[in-house]
Amino acid sequence: MKIAFDAKRFFHNTSGLGNYSRDLVRILSHYYPENEYLLLNKNSSERGKEILEKPNVRFVETSRGKFSRQFKMGKDAQKEGAEIFHGLSGELPLKWGKEPIKKIVTIHDLIFMRYPQYYSYFDRKIHLWKFKKAAISADKIIAISEQTKRDIITYLKVPESKIEVIYQGCHKAFKEQQSEECIQAVKEKFNLPERYILNVGTIEDRKNLLSIVKGINETEIPLVVVGKKTSYYKKVEAFIRKNKMEKQVIFLEGVSMDELAVIYKLADIFVYPSFFEGFGIPVIEALFSKTVTITSNTSCLPEAGGDNSVYINPGNDLDLGAKIKFLWDNESERKRRAEKSFTFVQKFNDEPIAAQLMQLYKKNL
Repeated sequence: MKIAFDAKRFFHNTSGLGNYSRDLVRILSHYYPENEYLLLNKNSSERGKEILEKPNVRFVETSRGKFSRQFKMGKDAQKEGAEIFHGLSGELPLKWGKEPIKKIVTIHDLIFMRYPQYYSYFDRKIHLWKFKKAAISADKIIAISEQTKRDIITYLKVPESKIEVIYQGCHKAFKEQQSEECIQAVKEKFNLPERYILNVGTIEDRKNLLSIVKGINETEIPLVVVGKKTSYYKKVEAFIRKNKMEKQVIFLEGVSMDELAVIYKLADIFVYPSFFEGFGIPVIEALFSKTVTITSNTSCLPEAGGDNSVYINPGNDLDLGAKIKFLWDNESERKRRAEKSFTFVQKFNDEPIAAQLMQLYKKNL
């Protein structure tokens, strides 16, 4: 089988959609080496270089020009003899040739519909138009959670029979055991506290970092934050300054995936009080790291966190603070929940996800 992917995010996104794209191609090429996997884009990059070195993965330089992704990429895939085209980020090409090809699209979330205040008017209109077009054109839609499936049915008016939920996993670094030397090096490089709680993700309104900072105010619990800063960071920084928490809240930058895996493993608690997610990969990363997790009782987060994560209302920083303090002071409870969560998270391992994807491809040929 020859499978073509829209590889724009594979090559050019560092997190989120980029990680999803790279992981998907990596696990399929590993577990189903008999197929050929084509990565279509105008150009490649250093990202995913080790995946491109596999004998069954090939970069295909697509036609250039304005809107070539929309108007030429589909035809380029057909010229290569691809039997399936998979749009990895909610989009599919608008133009196709006469050669037969099955179209699959992954839709990660419809947050721009649920929380329009986080997006410009123009972005909302463009996203909705692209997603609707892809949903109509696709032979099958992959939703990355039951929550996203419900949203696709509600907002895009797609029949349930057209959608299949296939969860995503996380980078292999979180499943590996790093050496003592590596752990020590990360501790020293980032000057990590002996004990700390952790938050990972873009520092933006929706991810709700300010609630964590408010929750640990007037305690001595250190918080380590890893994530790209947006304008929302200024609001968080103002609260930190006002309450003299500069030494308590540590922001890290330039963290590699292997270093991040160590930072997760060393944390006492992972805290993720996001208002809404399509899936919430950081929760999976924490559970694979055997780090107990506190997250929101909203959207898909209980799907990712399982029965032994601790849930809060993301709008209630007093509740969040109380649960952080409870787990911080109870080592046996942290360990019990972390162990049970580690068993639960195995369903997000590479092999079962690759098998579900391959089954979907074959079913739609």
